[in-house]
Amino acid sequence: MDVDNSMRERMLTVLSGGKPARLPFITRLETWYKSHTRTNTMPEHLQGLSLNQVHQAVGIGRLKFSAPLAFRLRGVEVKATFNGEPLFQGFEPVIENFPGMWDIVPSDRPGETITEFKTPVGRLGLKHQLLAENVSTGTDPYLKHHLIQSDEDYQVLEYILEKIECVPLFERIHADEAEIGEQGLVVPLINRIPFQQVLLEYLGEIPLFKALQQRSNSVQHLFELLDSQMMEIIQLISSLDVPYVEFPDNLHGPMTSPRLFKSYCLPAYQKYCDALHVQGKKVGSHTDGDMRPLLNLLPETGLDVCESFSPSPLTNCTFDDAWRAWEHGPLIWGAIPSVILEEWVSEADFQSYMHNLFASINRPIIFGIVDLFMHHNSIERAASIASWIEAGNFLSNYR
Repeated sequence: MDVDNSMRERMLTVLSGGKPARLPFITRLETWYKSHTRTNTMPEHLQGLSLNQVHQAVGIGRLKFSAPLAFRLRGVEVKATFNGEPLFQGFEPVIENFPGMWDIVPSDRPGETITEFKTPVGRLGLKHQLLAENVSTGTDPYLKHHLIQSDEDYQVLEYILEKIECVPLFERIHADEAEIGEQGLVVPLINRIPFQQVLLEYLGEIPLFKALQQRSNSVQHLFELLDSQMMEIIQLISSLDVPYVEFPDNLHGPMTSPRLFKSYCLPAYQKYCDALHVQGKKVGSHTDGDMRPLLNLLPETGLDVCESFSPSPLTNCTFDDAWRAWEHGPLIWGAIPSVILEEWVSEADFQSYMHNLFASINRPIIFGIVDLFMHHNSIERAASIASWIEAGNFLSNYR
């Protein structure tokens, strides 16, 4: 691939406010690839290819999320079992994803993973479940049991967070960049912003909403600890030379409502984006939910990119609504809902959707299939989109 016209260079041009001759099309095919590899259903012309080679054969740039740091859990013993059998044990281990624990939770065989965190002030537990269907479709385990289940658990979590240490993984970022090269972009994922962490990882939706009323002091202190940790992370990655970083926030407007967003998310985004912009980094958030309730608030955040933007029919938010609301930013990364690449959608309807989407494009965008390209999505249609973008087909308003 011509470096001057590579997916990476197109992406960097868009991020810097420029207008490349051809727009970037960068997405994730990992789930589709894992699924067809595990079920021996890989299309014949792609059999035996690596994931990178599949991206190249289909003509789609590769998006790879990568962790820029891990966490040493000082003063904590971690034990995990899988289907009742010992899986992991360590004192003060270095964990790439806390509290998600994705580096130890199996994702290639069905079962239940129970993880226990033992500290001098008490214990916490997590429970993940992976079904056979998750294995065959290449999707991740789901969280059945959050860390905080009682009032006493706050004290234990505070102990862990006050002692936790960040461990840089910059060499991995650079190794991933060398692997992908000009074919795509490695995106360092830092933590979710505090509100989204507590919502999705520590408490869960309904328990958090109750806790905001009944345990407001404990929740506020947790937010403050996570804010301090985030600022430490941002300072740590100041020496990481990358053009773009992202919060894996999984924003969903009906859950993180405008009222909650204004109170807890907007000030956090503004603070963190300001600090990252000083480092010369562009900043995005994983916004794969329904953005309609938040359309007018997201431009105030300082975010440069809304990645994995998922328009209707996946959500209630239309592409046109977001395109108008974000005329001056943030950039849209996504916009191609995976549902239109399913067999039940006729070829005529598929082409009509893409024609209408392309006809709306009069400024830079980063195309991507959202939120995930799944086992049942058509790789042939994905390749068609790639060829249309390369040829400039339908992009009548983009000059």
